[in-house]
Amino acid sequence: MTAIAVIVLLTFLNTRGLRLGKLIQNVFTFTKAAALFGLVVLGLVVGWNAGGAAFTADWWNPVANGWNLETVQPAAVGAGALAFWLVLGRAMTGPLFSQSAWNNVTFTAGEVENPQRNLPRALFIGCLLVVALYILANLAYVVTLPLGSIQNAAQNRVGTALMEQIFGTTGATVMAVAIMISTFGCNNGLILAGARVYYAMAKDRLFFAHLARTNRFDVPAIALFAQCLWASFLVLPRTVTYNDQNTPAFGNVYTQLLEYIVSVELVFGALAVLAVIVLRYRKPEMERPYKAWGYPAVPIIFIVISLLLICDLAYLAGTTSGIGYLIALTGIPVYFIWRRRAKNLPG
Repeated sequence: MTAIAVIVLLTFLNTRGLRLGKLIQNVFTFTKAAALFGLVVLGLVVGWNAGGAAFTADWWNPVANGWNLETVQPAAVGAGALAFWLVLGRAMTGPLFSQSAWNNVTFTAGEVENPQRNLPRALFIGCLLVVALYILANLAYVVTLPLGSIQNAAQNRVGTALMEQIFGTTGATVMAVAIMISTFGCNNGLILAGARVYYAMAKDRLFFAHLARTNRFDVPAIALFAQCLWASFLVLPRTVTYNDQNTPAFGNVYTQLLEYIVSVELVFGALAVLAVIVLRYRKPEMERPYKAWGYPAVPIIFIVISLLLICDLAYLAGTTSGIGYLIALTGIPVYFIWRRRAKNLPG
């Protein structure tokens, strides 16, 4: 109920205009970036100790660290030396999800001043900052915590474990507040940007026409409310998993949604980058205010890595990846139906 209340509140605030939505986003983005930077400084300055995983762990001997392939990832058993890379790829699900919204700023291109200049700068600076903070955060983890504490952190919250290591229970409370701030800011960014996709689809007559309407604040309010209803619905389903002792653990579909999304986004990302190559070949005369750095090597490397991760997740997480693909594929017949209807509409 708390999650749904936050979604409803942020949706309402975003219907009050892009200026308010931008203000909320800027404040919370700055706050959570500052909190993460503070975590990095504390880990590297205060938490640094000889017992950290960076100094004690035998990284290349997983058996010595209690790593059992059959328990961690049964599908990789029998893969031999390839198993390490398979499991490493699977472990990228979380970081890829964290980075997956890097392109969301482009959804608001129609409401951005001088988008030819500002959007590429926002994309580059945003990605650079996120990658730098995440690498530094992981460095702080391994110089502060032993490997066992990282592996077995409660609910996979390694940042909380680091703060507890330094400040005890007070650190855990501080980290909980930081996580809530981060979640609030992330939700606002997704709500602000996501509704613009439905709005653009409706403008192109590929979705419900009412979603193309804007309110007196010039924002797609109906698209925002439709998104609010769907997001709130996805919060409700519960899951039950069982451990080795057959004890049930109750949760939600967040983890599954994460794997649905990452697999599909890798496909769409690879297709989008491939489109750059195709368009340069087919329409070399097109005006291009921004050109890809390192072309064609960088786009090709991106596509190859994406394909490897797609195959990896299809092999190790076939069920959740498959469901994600099925959900995405349902959009194909819907697209053709809407496009046919759009052609038959006057004007």
